[in-house]
Amino acid sequence: MSTNTKKTKKNVAIILAAGGGTRFRTSEIPKQMISIAGKPVFLHTLEVFENHAEIDEVILVTSKGILQECEQWIKKAQLKKITKILEGGTTRQESSKIGLANCDQKNTNKVLIHDAVRPFIAPGIISEVLKKLDKFVSVDVAIPAVDTLIETNEKSVIAGIPKRSVIYRGQTPQGFQFKTIMKAHEIATNEKFQAVTDDCGLIMKYKLGEIFVVQGDEENIKITHPIDIDIADKIFQIRQIQDLKPVNLSKMMVKKNVLIFGHSSGIGKEIFDLCKKHSANVSGYSLSNDFDVCDFEKVDNLINEHAKKHGKIDIIISTAGILNMERLEKTSLETILKQVDVNFSAQTNIVKSAINNMKKGGSIILFTSSSYTRGRANYSIYSATKAAIVNFVQAMAEELIEKEIRINAMCPSRTDTPMRRNNFGNEPKESLLEPQKVAMETLKVSLSDITGQVIAVRK
Repeated sequence: MSTNTKKTKKNVAIILAAGGGTRFRTSEIPKQMISIAGKPVFLHTLEVFENHAEIDEVILVTSKGILQECEQWIKKAQLKKITKILEGGTTRQESSKIGLANCDQKNTNKVLIHDAVRPFIAPGIISEVLKKLDKFVSVDVAIPAVDTLIETNEKSVIAGIPKRSVIYRGQTPQGFQFKTIMKAHEIATNEKFQAVTDDCGLIMKYKLGEIFVVQGDEENIKITHPIDIDIADKIFQIRQIQDLKPVNLSKMMVKKNVLIFGHSSGIGKEIFDLCKKHSANVSGYSLSNDFDVCDFEKVDNLINEHAKKHGKIDIIISTAGILNMERLEKTSLETILKQVDVNFSAQTNIVKSAINNMKKGGSIILFTSSSYTRGRANYSIYSATKAAIVNFVQAMAEELIEKEIRINAMCPSRTDTPMRRNNFGNEPKESLLEPQKVAMETLKVSLSDITGQVIAVRK
């Protein structure tokens, strides 16, 4: 009886993270290391390929200056398919060649080469590229050009206007039959040719076969300029909200150890009532039971004692906040400082006290406001503190990864709460968000895997 010991041919993804980011000049941090949603960009990209069933192995090619940091992040994320973390070359072509040279030369079948700064690559596109490699030696990913492209001469005068209907914008991953792309790089090395900006260019130059084009995705952006970080952050927000799965609170909240600050009215009360309804072990604190979140020592003692008595905490939610409608010139210093204390300082103290009292996988939820994106006249201090909450949550998400604690900021639109009615009077009910909906969405987020996000809740 014979035993077949032949290894299965592998699909390998090479992720290129060695770029210097010459167009990303406003930050000292390389663009692949910029943090979005609590993780550096390159790690989001790696996770897509790590979680793809058809990818067997992932090789990261990065620059010397960040190689050790990349190793640390990969270890924290416990990625299993990363087999090599390599120092790249001075050009993209050199980095691709280094990645290819480190593939299993005998057992690699198909290889995908992808930019680390394209974290939004859809799994379906990866699958389609791999599928087309059964028929073609090379596959590119591209989207139709929506702008008219022009060709200029050395005098910056238009020399030609290509027909837009046949012009596409290239993306990655680019896919190759392994032997073919290795041959292309060998020829280029022998000729000392280094003038292409991507690997499909080598296939085309040396006429090694047809290059099929798979339809790309507008969201598969390459983070190149500082503004792309803001766009990427918004894409993450939208995607993660869309990916929130329906939850069975009756099942998932049972015996959850929950602590709520600001539980006596508005959104906080609705969250508290939902937790009670679904048999969570919930405790609530607010001014109604003479608890002042600005008493930092008292908050710290409470959280510590709560954890000692009931065990480590699953969820901490703080809806505590105050809004004072008044022009700044007429606002007393005492009122200003009180808003800063309640809306920001107290929230940071809650998180600080919570860190060592949370379960692994625990969730912290703070509340921001739509005014964080643009300060509103007559409540400038409130707007400023809500912007501070967003920055605080984004920073803390990164700090808390090692402890496996998640933190997010809920951002409801105009909601029918006592605080809103006290400041804005009686508005049409149909124009306002119901606090019950915000409460439900808050618990959904608290039970999800999301971290470092601003979760918008709309009417």
